[in-house]
Amino acid sequence: MFQQNIAVTGVGGGVGQSVIKSLYDTGYNIIGLDGELLGTGLYAVNKAYKIPYATNENYIPALLDICRKENCKLLFPGLDAELMIFSKNRDRFKEIGTTIVVSSPEVIDISDDKMQTFTALKAVGVEVPETMNLDEWVSDRGALKSPVIIKQRKGGARSKNVFLCRNENDVKVFFERKDLEYTGFIVQEYIEGDEYTCGTINLDDTCKGVIVMRRILRDGDTYKCFVEKNKVIEDTVRTVVNGIKPFGACNVQLRVKNGIPYVFEINARCSGTTGARSICGFNEPQMIADYLLNKKEPAYKIKELSILRYWKELVVENDTIEKFRSANFIEMNNHPNL
Repeated sequence: MFQQNIAVTGVGGGVGQSVIKSLYDTGYNIIGLDGELLGTGLYAVNKAYKIPYATNENYIPALLDICRKENCKLLFPGLDAELMIFSKNRDRFKEIGTTIVVSSPEVIDISDDKMQTFTALKAVGVEVPETMNLDEWVSDRGALKSPVIIKQRKGGARSKNVFLCRNENDVKVFFERKDLEYTGFIVQEYIEGDEYTCGTINLDDTCKGVIVMRRILRDGDTYKCFVEKNKVIEDTVRTVVNGIKPFGACNVQLRVKNGIPYVFEINARCSGTTGARSICGFNEPQMIADYLLNKKEPAYKIKELSILRYWKELVVENDTIEKFRSANFIEMNNHPNL
């Protein structure tokens, strides 16, 4: 059987690498794409290309050329910055036979804008932390009492510019910072409780599966995670994704307080924990690829495991990097695994 090619972007980061790990030994051939010469995942696949950044006007033309040349049937985005531009250009890739695993612009907006996230979650009927714009909270401090979380309304990753204010002194310290402009922030009710990251597969406007993982964070990334079978959380997550209707993978983050899940974030893409979920029997990239390319209905058997992350070195010869530098392309038949 012909080995189908799948492109993965952002392979220098955790999401792209997580997709690569999930697609190893599944019968698909991975084409790695990244804007950095030393993007680690570029050296862990058979073929890799250095590409322009998503803000570059040549970004879409360059990726169209690569996907056409390599006959890529699917493309998985690995960076948040790419999602909207990919979403708006889905038809151009479809014309050359490449399906981008990306949601509609409306869903991307909901997941990127935390006020839109709050509104959309309220509309589907799940519990959500109370949320308001920072300037509104400054005008009406009684509307939301400490403790609160203050964070960017749009964008943001790995807990950057996220501030927990447990009392008035913390709030005072926040407003004394010299490195912030205090525009584009929201204030959110802080929910004390275990935090969960939940993966979903969404095809034909239907949620085809959910995995629930309790997690421990370090520097904004999932450091340890533990698979749990929890019907209350699963039902909440299904309500979310069946309400907003993402396409492909969608990550839902929540905290549980007094047995009630409070959803606070949606990421309409694969996750940095996608690889860990695959180890536990829930391989989102493979199930999505099997469904879209081979008409195979998603099937999985989740194992309740504990995943403890650790660094692993990937050794690359210097002459390999220099060849890549000169050609912006490399092909390796005996690449090291991540």
